[in-house]
Amino acid sequence: MKIELTTQQKDAQAEFRAFVNSEVIPYANSYDQEERTPTKLIEKLAQHGYLGAVLPKEFGGKAMNTIAYGLLNEEIGRGCSSLRSLLTVHCMVAHALCKWGNKSQKDYWLPKLASGEVIAAFALSEPNVGSDAKSIETTATLSGDSYILNGHKKWITYGQIADIFLVFAQCSGKPSAFLVEKNSPGLSIQPISGMLGVRASMLAELQFQDCRIPQENLVGKLGFGFSYVASSALDYGRYSVAWGSVGIAQACLEACIQYTSKRKQFGVYLKEHQLIRQMITEMIANVKAARLLCYQAGYLKEIGDPSSITETSIAKYFASTTATKVANDAVQIHGANGCTSEYSVARYLRDAKIMEIIEGSTQIQQITIADYGYQEYLSQPAPIVSQKLLART
Repeated sequence: MKIELTTQQKDAQAEFRAFVNSEVIPYANSYDQEERTPTKLIEKLAQHGYLGAVLPKEFGGKAMNTIAYGLLNEEIGRGCSSLRSLLTVHCMVAHALCKWGNKSQKDYWLPKLASGEVIAAFALSEPNVGSDAKSIETTATLSGDSYILNGHKKWITYGQIADIFLVFAQCSGKPSAFLVEKNSPGLSIQPISGMLGVRASMLAELQFQDCRIPQENLVGKLGFGFSYVASSALDYGRYSVAWGSVGIAQACLEACIQYTSKRKQFGVYLKEHQLIRQMITEMIANVKAARLLCYQAGYLKEIGDPSSITETSIAKYFASTTATKVANDAVQIHGANGCTSEYSVARYLRDAKIMEIIEGSTQIQQITIADYGYQEYLSQPAPIVSQKLLART
């Protein structure tokens, strides 16, 4: 069966691609070198409605279906992984709030998130806590009609410019989620620079020292922080990163097609060398395979199939490892040129490596997928083997 996009999805894809080609790709290398995303670009992202991609129309969102949202992440990821990471974390918070926030939180915050008036960041990781997210050390203590937060968050994407943070903390030993505004007393924000990849994503550290927030800023119930709020957000984050990884791989493929068609070695274009053709073939096949896994995950999300969570992990695992392999080959094909800032493939390789770490590392995905495999296949009845066949063996 051939997977066909709807006319609406094709039109959306063309729109996304045109936006990225004109507004992102020509400047992406400079964003990487300057380690910042211009405010005007974020405003353009908001004007197109992309920051409200996952939100219902009643809150001013675009109400994109999951395939269209995936295509948006692929195209923006093709242009600039840092900008795609803004879309990821902002939409993670928007999705979590839409699903677990109370009515007043939704009515107040979601229209602002949809319009881009407010930029949101996801604050889960800590200096001592990464993959073991349930072991967060930041604490929240109820004091009168307020919560008092103490702790330290690190690697917070777009934390330098976010207006509001979805912060996870232990409250009486129960992981819980809270909305914290950037100007909350007791919150200090320090920029992080010099990262390997996604350098324009303006990472920050957050320090909470008796940070007081209103009691009504609790999202969901006490103890809902990881199992419900964070899990639903991270699932959307993995989906976004999977598609963004396809975007990186696609950008590498396009760069290599262009380069090998113009560069000559030993009197012929690079594309005429058999080993180059082998590398291009593997790129094409792996990019297509990764994209199909993302389509599968998106379709299952769209119909509400519970297996979409596992399929998203599979898509994220394959697409992110594919992006790293394809980007590594792209640099190899470009030779010394691929090791300079003049060619984007160096940035693609650095960004691709980050895709294997964020929203669940490659190793965490391997554990998750293997667990699924044992549960899935051991629950099936064993095949009947004839005694005659056993005798022969």
